[in-house]
Amino acid sequence: MRSFSRRSLLATTTAAVAVALVPRAALALPAAPLSGTARDYEKDGPHQPVKAAGDSAHTLYYPGDLASSTAKHPVLIWGNGTGATVEQYEALFTHLASWGYLVAAANTGQSGSGKEMLDGARYLIAENARQGSIFHDRVDTGAIAAAGHSQGGGGAIAAGADPLVKTTLPIMPGPQGTVSALHGPAFFVSGQADIIVPAPYVRARFAACDQVPAVYGQLRGATHFLQGDTRYRLIGAITAWLQYHLAGDQAAKTVFYGPSPDLRQDTAAWSDFARNSRADGG
Repeated sequence: MRSFSRRSLLATTTAAVAVALVPRAALALPAAPLSGTARDYEKDGPHQPVKAAGDSAHTLYYPGDLASSTAKHPVLIWGNGTGATVEQYEALFTHLASWGYLVAAANTGQSGSGKEMLDGARYLIAENARQGSIFHDRVDTGAIAAAGHSQGGGGAIAAGADPLVKTTLPIMPGPQGTVSALHGPAFFVSGQADIIVPAPYVRARFAACDQVPAVYGQLRGATHFLQGDTRYRLIGAITAWLQYHLAGDQAAKTVFYGPSPDLRQDTAAWSDFARNSRADGG
């Protein structure tokens, strides 16, 4: 399925780049104070994003100062919608790289099995252990998230059953994967005007995910292709979710948790919001 358009210029590399098991370290946050709203996280992070080829099956996005830093960086593995390409979601990937994330996006429009996404995680894990790799000792292998759109959202659910994956973000997901197999927190996103993967279907998948903390958000007015500003509302929410669950950013926690979560308050952007009982106490 078609989605995000390109938002910013990249520093690109043409060499293939290539990464495994190290302890977690906190990432630097943007200099501006964060008030705990998803829209805060739509702002660019402090790093210049770089795009590079990984192995033949993945495209990578990462912070340009990776080599000069000693920080361990969280990972997002990504699955495209049916027939879509990595470039159609590039606004999200460059944004996350600016916040310090390593993104491994599967180069396929058929990612529903989750295998292609998990292969991206394993590639980075291997590079983390390889002397001479730009990713050597730079990957937080205990902080891996799986996300995707449409068929890729179903693929994210399938990948999220793997012990490598700490948290899962199914965006307008297809029927792939089994939500009861997820073992970490999950953030389900639907579009209010989506007629391809209707919001009630996504909400039902969220409701079936009762064994882990799960959050549901419905983007107001959004179609399946995330037109206009709906894509930036989504980018901010995804960034906030990752910042809390992978980087320990306590300001990001209030976007989803506590007595007055931001997504419930921001009714101009989100037309529905819900949490299951396991997330209510988060």
